[in-house]
Amino acid sequence: MAILLLAQHLKALRDFHNYTQEYVSSKLNIERPTYSNYELGKRTPTLELIVAFADFYNVTLDDLLI
Repeated sequence: MAILLLAQHLKALRDFHNYTQEYVSSKLNIERPTYSNYELGKRTPTLELIVAFADFYNVTLDDLLI
């Protein structure tokens, strides 16, 4: 269930900032389909990548995961 919450938060943050999946994935050095799968909850990012998401969006880990 936590992965779906993370997925929802990633999508909401990206939409809030008016970023495209292509833009975010290029900044985080991952493939766009991979990022899409994170937003859809089909893949689970590594802890390092979750930290990178938090840094990129300037939010805490709690904001992403809770």
